[in-house]
Amino acid sequence: MKQRMLTGDRPTGLLHIGHYVGSLSARVKFQDDFDVIVLIANIQALTDNFENPKKVNLNIMEVLKDYIAIGLDPKKVTFVLQSDISEIAELTVIYSNLVTISRLMRNPTVKSEVIQKKNTFSNDNITYGFLGYPVSQAADITAFMADIVPVGDDQSPMLEQTIEIVRKFNKIYGDVLKSPKIYLSEVPRLVGLDGKNKMSKSLNNVITFKDTESELKKKVMSMYTDPTRIHKNDPGHTENNPVFIYHNIFNNNKDEVKEMESLYREGKISDLEVKERLFSVLNDFLLPIREKRCSLEGEEDSLYEILKEGTKKGQNIAKDTLKRVKDSMFLTY
Repeated sequence: MKQRMLTGDRPTGLLHIGHYVGSLSARVKFQDDFDVIVLIANIQALTDNFENPKKVNLNIMEVLKDYIAIGLDPKKVTFVLQSDISEIAELTVIYSNLVTISRLMRNPTVKSEVIQKKNTFSNDNITYGFLGYPVSQAADITAFMADIVPVGDDQSPMLEQTIEIVRKFNKIYGDVLKSPKIYLSEVPRLVGLDGKNKMSKSLNNVITFKDTESELKKKVMSMYTDPTRIHKNDPGHTENNPVFIYHNIFNNNKDEVKEMESLYREGKISDLEVKERLFSVLNDFLLPIREKRCSLEGEEDSLYEILKEGTKKGQNIAKDTLKRVKDSMFLTY
């Protein structure tokens, strides 16, 4: 029997290349080796979109198109809609008794998201749902008895908290839950186009899989580079330079990248030249994804059936998990 991999995203907007170098590439890579479940976490998306549920609803199909466009095969991967798995909500309530408020507030991922959304959140308006996000994520993972969860390093504290919850539950109620292993992506995180933060939909510093060629070029040409470089002949810094970070990740011609880095440090190549080359590299990467995604437009009925069938499988797995949890806690009569 294959080990189970659980992964997913909140449908708050289109997926982007930061997701790809994070956990998306692992899903594509391992879909033949694992029983991969991809959770479309629309309930968790409401933690910071509770006043705009229609936006979340509309993005469900958009995210599913992104998944299939980047190479996830519906015949191999199970797509599950979180809001139709009521067992996750019950598990969240049960696990909430195993985690203190102070522990949640120390979670580095929660703290960084509060800082990132400082214009939206303050200590006075952080909701219970937002603060308890790590608990509901633990419910996601354990509901499907995941063996492994691929994440970027910014999400590893969430997985560590899940493991803590599993250990505490099993210590009190018996060996019921499975403790997942963390699979960290090769690229810890991808800096955004602004060079200041990680690539994030909420910060509008992303390159999406749906971007047209002209949109992609506009974004690449506007990328942050080296602020100390005033003229194109000035020596430049390649360290922490987003354009070169992207080249090192997406440009398969590593000799070319090394040559451009050397020329840039000597002031013998302009920002425009390295950006134009990056645009070409990214466009080649995105072209087949873009074409596949376009072929899915108008296929919403078929996509709905894929999601419906996957969710049915997810319901059966989660139902069995919740029964085992309740039995161990003497909650069944």
